[in-house]
Amino acid sequence: MQTELSKKLGVEHAVFGFTPFPAVAAAISRAGGFGVLGAVRYTAPDELKRDLDWIEAHVDGKPYGLDVVMPAKKVEGVTEADVEAMIPEGHRQFVKDTLAKYGVPELAEGEVSGWRITGWMEQVARNQLDVAFDYPIRLLANALGSPPADVVARAHDQDVLVAALAGSARHAVKHKEGGIDIVVAQGYEAGGHTGDIASMVLTPEVVDAVDPLPVLAAGGIGSGQQVAAALALGAQGVWLGSIWLTTTEAELPSPKLIEKILAAGSGDTVRSRALTGKPARQLRTEWTDAWDSADGPGTLPMPLQGLLVADAVSRIQKYEVEPLLGTPVGQIVGRMTSERSVQAVFDDLTRGFEKAVDRINRIAGRSGQ
Repeated sequence: MQTELSKKLGVEHAVFGFTPFPAVAAAISRAGGFGVLGAVRYTAPDELKRDLDWIEAHVDGKPYGLDVVMPAKKVEGVTEADVEAMIPEGHRQFVKDTLAKYGVPELAEGEVSGWRITGWMEQVARNQLDVAFDYPIRLLANALGSPPADVVARAHDQDVLVAALAGSARHAVKHKEGGIDIVVAQGYEAGGHTGDIASMVLTPEVVDAVDPLPVLAAGGIGSGQQVAAALALGAQGVWLGSIWLTTTEAELPSPKLIEKILAAGSGDTVRSRALTGKPARQLRTEWTDAWDSADGPGTLPMPLQGLLVADAVSRIQKYEVEPLLGTPVGQIVGRMTSERSVQAVFDDLTRGFEKAVDRINRIAGRSGQ
């Protein structure tokens, strides 16, 4: 599964794997793909440094990258406390009432939420980059589109390629104009933040719009046949996220959550603003239903919503409150029916890819050539 882009980055397979777990990122790279560590959960630079040290020690010299979340426009002088102060009291009360309805216990005294997503705030992301650029990362990806121009320039000065996610051809063109090296065309089926155009439509539109920039297809991809389809649509690789959640190297905080993911079908996800304030595909739960209900207060814009629900999400996960327990995941969840190693996922991808290519060759009358 090689393309011009995978050869440029020195990887065997054009499979880019996004994950919040260092062990998964390293395993993806060791298996011949390109592991990309999500940085949004790292609120302290030393935590990111610790995990990048670990990846360096376990990646066997293979290339890897980092994914950050930062806006293109810079806002000066805004602190987390400033942002917290913008959250209406009515929304705070709604969270309290919803948690009380389901009997969710409080965190222990002095315990800090493990799900603070202040990584949405630009200065936190910049602090992450100050750490990351001390490591031999080969790719910097931004989940909110094009990063600020100075960040792109800094990455290029260090021979780091820059990727940005796009949910439309219009967004992709803006990325190209901003000096981005790789566009990730993320379709409606994808987990996490995603737009409303399906991958089959979006991928070729983006490929045509940004030619000759390389495009990675994302959203609804979890088999080798789907990888082959993405390459047939003009992509130079695939960007996979959800499929790694149920790998044995992953560190999901809750056995019940793993059970819910393995039992879920492709129709058991929903695009909701409940988690971050932007539409993000996730398991549908009574928590997402509460926020999306006409009786609720409505979600807040990013980053207010994420800060508002951070402690609540940590409590739901810690105490495994099943009706509320969820996670960002794409529609590919219907294929995620068992726990497997990262290497086993790659073995399945390569077998499926070979099968799809052989089938197309037979259809085209090229069998055995």
